[in-house]
Amino acid sequence: MVLVFAACTSLRDSNDEVPNRVLTEDGAWCWFSDPRAIYYQGEFKRTYTGWVDSSGSIVVAYFDHDSGEMSRHILHNQLERDDHDNPAFLMDPEGKLMIFYSKHSRHQPALLARATRPERIDSWESPQPLNLNDSITYAGFSDTYTYSNVVRLSDEDNKLYLFWRGSDFKPNYSTSSDYGRTWETGRILVLPERTYRNRRPYMKVHANGRDAIHFAFTDGHPNAEPTNSIYYMKYRDGALLRANGERIATLSDGPVDPAKTDLVYNGNEPSGKAWIWDIAETAQGQPVIVFVAFPTDSSHVYYYSIFDEGKWNNYRLIDSGGWFPHTREGAKEREPNYSGGIVLDHNDPSQVYLSRTKNGVFEIERWYTNDLGKTWNSAEITRNSQHDNVRPYVAQNHPADSTIILWMNARQYIHYTDYESGIMMAVIPTQGMRETSHK
Repeated sequence: MVLVFAACTSLRDSNDEVPNRVLTEDGAWCWFSDPRAIYYQGEFKRTYTGWVDSSGSIVVAYFDHDSGEMSRHILHNQLERDDHDNPAFLMDPEGKLMIFYSKHSRHQPALLARATRPERIDSWESPQPLNLNDSITYAGFSDTYTYSNVVRLSDEDNKLYLFWRGSDFKPNYSTSSDYGRTWETGRILVLPERTYRNRRPYMKVHANGRDAIHFAFTDGHPNAEPTNSIYYMKYRDGALLRANGERIATLSDGPVDPAKTDLVYNGNEPSGKAWIWDIAETAQGQPVIVFVAFPTDSSHVYYYSIFDEGKWNNYRLIDSGGWFPHTREGAKEREPNYSGGIVLDHNDPSQVYLSRTKNGVFEIERWYTNDLGKTWNSAEITRNSQHDNVRPYVAQNHPADSTIILWMNARQYIHYTDYESGIMMAVIPTQGMRETSHK
């Protein structure tokens, strides 16, 4: 079913400068499957995105920037009510969408859906199962699928790289040289010491589209890792490298021990354990990472880290408040490390979008630095909201004169399987917003 309508503007969760559009009143997403939204200009100028609705259906949608038209389509009916299942997007050379998604920690393989027409979302091929876990090499370990992250490298004849949490609950990867029609058997990419079963590093991925893929990852989940740290490595020309170019191994050598990569943030610091949120690359090729540190579970502190002059520089931005899930009265919060969220504009990672508490509600702000993270200005995207605005995301490949920012508007969020939320969008001018200075 396809629904087409004019996207409306929410006045209750916007400010005077930034009109915010409601893409759906029924949708949620996690922050480990990306790209969650992409901008593509062909016959049309459109932003494509998707989410999991309250029935567990996978929904794909677009917003047309010329006409203001909004269209959405149920891609997979009632897959599973779990916000971990949100889809990741890629556009093929003909302008046809490729969408990757899976259930949360289930044995069923991930799926790849292909649009049958360029720049359309109303007609799809039957989903292609991606049964990529190597259950022979990793026999006896967990054989499940969660999250999807897909990138393309033009310098490698447009080879696709797909990353997911797979065998042994570790970051896995596979490659395809024919735009996803066939795939290599998956392999584990990052393998920390197996101090307990299903130890699971969380990983964020960014490719420059040409020749490099950047990775930022953790020891595991902060619920299980009291000193959860942040690590970095990159891929180029068959090799895995540290930020200074020092060779770690070839990609084909097998899983990488985090101890051999860059330690960006040490979870043994007094500022506490950490969780990764985003990674990008500057125009000069410098990796940039944003993450959250937890001096306590009720204090979520955002950091901006950039590799400059041969070292990682970590800059504290702001304490965003506590967790955003709405803990039931008398209950213990199951996910105390679910922050409002912080992400980079991958077109220009000197721009950061974050969610923090103001007057008891999570609001979205843009932060901007002119000196590689030392000082910052900020501007409000939402203000005086009735509901929490969380998990922001910047649409990939947006135009140079504006930034397309999307986020969850959570009326009620008890758990990743129990939510009432929508997806919002705003188009932010590159310049001209009122800003506040942060020294």
